[in-house]
Amino acid sequence: MRSRYLEPLVTKDLKEKMVFIGGPRQVGKTTMAKSIATDSYEFSQYLNWDEKNDRRSIMEGSFDAKSKLMIFDEIHKYKQWKNMIKGIFDKHKERFSILVTGSARLDIFRKGGDSLLGRYYHYRLHPFSVAELNKTKQKFQTFKELIFEESPSKKSFENLFRFGGFPEPLLKQDETFLRRWHNQRLDRLIKEDIRDATLVRDISTLQILADILPSKVGALLSINSLKEDLQVSHKTVSLWVDVLERFYYHFRIYPFTGNAIKSLRKEPKLYLWDWSELENEAAKFENIIASHLLKFVHYLYDVKGYKAELNYLRDIEGREVDFIVSIDKKPWFTVEVKLSDKEPAKNIQYFTKRLKIPFSYQVIMPPGIDLIKNNTRVISADLFLNGLV
Repeated sequence: MRSRYLEPLVTKDLKEKMVFIGGPRQVGKTTMAKSIATDSYEFSQYLNWDEKNDRRSIMEGSFDAKSKLMIFDEIHKYKQWKNMIKGIFDKHKERFSILVTGSARLDIFRKGGDSLLGRYYHYRLHPFSVAELNKTKQKFQTFKELIFEESPSKKSFENLFRFGGFPEPLLKQDETFLRRWHNQRLDRLIKEDIRDATLVRDISTLQILADILPSKVGALLSINSLKEDLQVSHKTVSLWVDVLERFYYHFRIYPFTGNAIKSLRKEPKLYLWDWSELENEAAKFENIIASHLLKFVHYLYDVKGYKAELNYLRDIEGREVDFIVSIDKKPWFTVEVKLSDKEPAKNIQYFTKRLKIPFSYQVIMPPGIDLIKNNTRVISADLFLNGLV
């Protein structure tokens, strides 16, 4: 389709250390890895743990002598992968670079066993976003107001909202294909990736949970409620939600905590990595904004090294704002999502004053809107998202 936003960064980092790339199934990790190999290396070798012959080569440590880049795909499915990849790197780091890709959170799978600390950089590849489709150059500075340039194509946001940001359905732009793609992706995620790499055995009930979660998007997630729906223990539901998150089906954001507000301490809100699954327009709109903000925060953390976080605001009186982006626990900007309301929400103004938040945005669906009201910038989604990553 086109080069991805992380390609030049990964290519540069491969000269120093191993690079791990995590991200959802079918988000384009393998395509990007092979593109890097083609563009930057004369010889490379791609080995997929799911392929029998490739798996044998990995276990035997038998690699093409000409290769200057080794790509290991889905190797996290091997229980001792951390020790194995550490050994390969320590032995061959002067001979070839190592790129590891996987459809599970490699930063979680690395816990325990031999430490890989200091030997790799970790990236999370996200679906396409408005700024990436528009090839917008990032001009933001931390704790400065975001810079919004007119989007060169009004279709970027419309197509992403309708078909999602995963490369294949976004390129096809066909409703029938999208529905079939949804079914196949979820089926393979649960029956192949999760079953092969975890101890979850009740796959059918886990699939029911995955069917339920889209209805919870944007709301406080109650494990107790899910427990009643599925008729399983609290511990089991909690484990399953963690597993689905680890394999990039959904993500959770938690309430921002600060001394200036009495905030909730635990309850997260849930969003899907693939917002195109959602039928409710308001939930889908909130999800696409959440996904773009998460991509922005992960870029700040993975690429720039900032301790950036995405949270939501809610106090014990029930006042709530959808999102807040912070660095080192210091608020940078807050975002409220409304389908069409141009009047700034009162809760934005309350939290902005209370927490001394530098910038506040209310993002709405209709195009062509960009105005300031009560120190809040009311702005169209296509324009706002073009100012991110």
